[in-house]
Amino acid sequence: MTVTLEVRDGVGTIQLDRPPMNALDVAIQDRLRELAEEATRREDVRAVILYGGEKVFAAGADIKEMQAMDHTAMVLRSKGLQDAFTAVARIPKPVVAAVTGYALGGGCELALCADYRIAADNAKLGQPEILLGLIPGAGGTQRLARLIGPSRAKDLIFTGRMVKAEEALTLGLVDRVVPAAEVYDQAHAWAAKLAKGPALALRAAKESIDAGLETDLDTGLTIERNWFSGLFATEDRERGMRSFVEEGPGKATFL
Repeated sequence: MTVTLEVRDGVGTIQLDRPPMNALDVAIQDRLRELAEEATRREDVRAVILYGGEKVFAAGADIKEMQAMDHTAMVLRSKGLQDAFTAVARIPKPVVAAVTGYALGGGCELALCADYRIAADNAKLGQPEILLGLIPGAGGTQRLARLIGPSRAKDLIFTGRMVKAEEALTLGLVDRVVPAAEVYDQAHAWAAKLAKGPALALRAAKESIDAGLETDLDTGLTIERNWFSGLFATEDRERGMRSFVEEGPGKATFL
């Protein structure tokens, strides 16, 4: 398979495997959506890693495949492209991207779908679609601007330039830079820690933040209030508060 889902210690790793550059063709896009939906459903998956392997995250779309498409073909395909990435972004569990090597175009857009991004010190990220006479089409114009701000997003998208890991960290495009050999292990450690946390509270936090960013403050506060009060009906809330009272903070275990 060109994309796989493997689960260990509550962490599901969605890994791209299409050598040499993990070009994101239609088959990979559709498989990403399927596995994102599977990770969403599966109770044994409590956190997710997006990974392209040791050498490259994903160098972008399959340009040869796209070159053969005319306007009509892309009108029909573009919704499926966006739906695949949106399915990843809407996994209601913590998601971390472990970025090695190139994460360009669709690869960068896939990393943007994660909640947190750990990059290798040799990583290079960017949205070079403008160099093809195009713009990002898998969420890049929207998610990148929301993450790093519109002016920085416009600089990257207008110029199509690549940024190295340290500049990506400065821009806020990635959250941590580590030696290349440590990227997956550090991503797994981040995900495994959260996999032991209160699943419903983590879901509530993620959905409150993501939904709140798409609306006004008052509506966002309503979303937060509804999730906050709703968590008082959960066993995790009972466990967390009981442990705090009896043992002190940070010692609760969750199912």
